[in-house]
Amino acid sequence: MFSMDSKAASALGAWLCLAISCASAEPLVVPLWPNGAPGFESRRNEAEVVQGGSVANINNPTLTVFLPSKEKANGAAVLIFPGGGFRQVVFNSEGVEPAHYWNDLGVAAFVLKYRLPRETNSPYSLDIHPRQDGQRAMRMIRSRAAEWNIDPKRIGIEGFSAGGEMASLLVYNPPEGDPNAPDPIDRLDASTAFQVVIYPGPLGIPDKISSDAPPAFFLIANDDTGHMGAILSLIKIYHEAKRPMEVHIYERGGHGFNMGGRSKLASIHTWPQRLTDWLNDNHILQPSP
Repeated sequence: MFSMDSKAASALGAWLCLAISCASAEPLVVPLWPNGAPGFESRRNEAEVVQGGSVANINNPTLTVFLPSKEKANGAAVLIFPGGGFRQVVFNSEGVEPAHYWNDLGVAAFVLKYRLPRETNSPYSLDIHPRQDGQRAMRMIRSRAAEWNIDPKRIGIEGFSAGGEMASLLVYNPPEGDPNAPDPIDRLDASTAFQVVIYPGPLGIPDKISSDAPPAFFLIANDDTGHMGAILSLIKIYHEAKRPMEVHIYERGGHGFNMGGRSKLASIHTWPQRLTDWLNDNHILQPSP
């Protein structure tokens, strides 16, 4: 009969408790559509391809849910669009890491794995399916706001690179839901309370924006020449519409510096503090009275 001394038993018990704790800490993953994306239901069970911290072959778009502790939660939420050029989703560096940043501020975070029109042999359209995924994700979050203890009027978005293009596709398109939709989620609006856009591409940026476009935080490095034009376009339309924005253009940093933690440049390494300042100055982290 197997036996162990008290020290070994205690060590095993501690290990099991830690294992159970870690398992319970796994974030919830929610498919956007229970039966798969409309028109592509037959692909919903295809396995994703994970390489490093990135994910490809996404045919069943999902939200990964990161909720702050009850002690910190302030009722705000953010939908995160990682980048990846619509060929992959940079899930860890531009999804999970930002989610932890937001959680530390008391904000619920939701990371979207969206379909990839530029992936080799992709069946998806750049003009249709990323926007469809972004709108559905926002409506999904709004539909479960009570469950996740968030204010449906305080849901913003954050996008990196191609995720910044996802942000434009969501923000600058009509947010109204379809009142006659058979799925009640699709009847909800997809409006955005604020947007945070980091080194975006040009897709989805209109020539003009409405007078109620959400407050915006834009950030890029000046040597990111391939994406500077998009930021300049966003600055122009926001300025012309007299909508609130804050813009940070750093001297150096290149493209894809994520949350800045791996950069040797002090300005890039600490850029999230600029975002925190903006969030505080605009009372985004404070519950509505």
